[in-house]
Amino acid sequence: MVERSLSVVVPAFNEEHRLRETLGELVRFLRETRNAFEILVVDDGSEDRTSEIVKKCSGDNEPGMIRLLAHPTNRGKGFSVRQGALAAEGELLLMTDADLSTPLTELEKLEKALEESSLDIAFGSRAIVGAQIRVHQPWYRERLGKTFNGLMRLLTRLHFKDTQCGFKLFRMSSCRAVFERQRLEGFAFDVEILFIAQKWGLRVAELPVEWHHSGDSRVHPFVHAPSVIVDLLRLHLNNASGSYDRGASSL
Repeated sequence: MVERSLSVVVPAFNEEHRLRETLGELVRFLRETRNAFEILVVDDGSEDRTSEIVKKCSGDNEPGMIRLLAHPTNRGKGFSVRQGALAAEGELLLMTDADLSTPLTELEKLEKALEESSLDIAFGSRAIVGAQIRVHQPWYRERLGKTFNGLMRLLTRLHFKDTQCGFKLFRMSSCRAVFERQRLEGFAFDVEILFIAQKWGLRVAELPVEWHHSGDSRVHPFVHAPSVIVDLLRLHLNNASGSYDRGASSL
């Protein structure tokens, strides 16, 4: 398998309690498995020491290995991932959550599929055969997740079983334009990216991964559910207006 340079984008909002450990684990893993990589942490308007910790970790490592992108107000996970993706320099882009709910060892599975099947996107799933859920979410989170997936499939015609797992690998030569076309800034951005990719005929695969629920998740289903539903409706309207056509102007 040909090794390609890798950018890792980590969206972060008030992550001071676990970010140092996360970055340490990322650096150790990537040093052992890759020759060329960068880590981009996008601070989404944190009110704690998130940016300060990233700067300290950056200074403790080789120049350019860890990069901080920070914006002053909280815009949403989708906005942060888009900013990181458009600033990334690697041939491949891994998006992973700050809690590393999906172990980094699963990257090899995604990259192998990307190369051997000539995919543009390979992403982790907790809802297909072969997935290993080591620590489950509370029952109400799982139920709401299934409800969201059903609504998503109805509105978008996407056939995927789990669009929200925060572990996705992109081939940037074909996917940079997808991020440029992205409009949604909240938690439904994953659906939007996959929708655009499918609309453009990109090759996408959903792969089973190991996953551990984090008790300190930043997604609060009863708080965020209304905005996610609104975003799915926005996606539908954006598509109807031609915003996702290849010739449409990007933001």
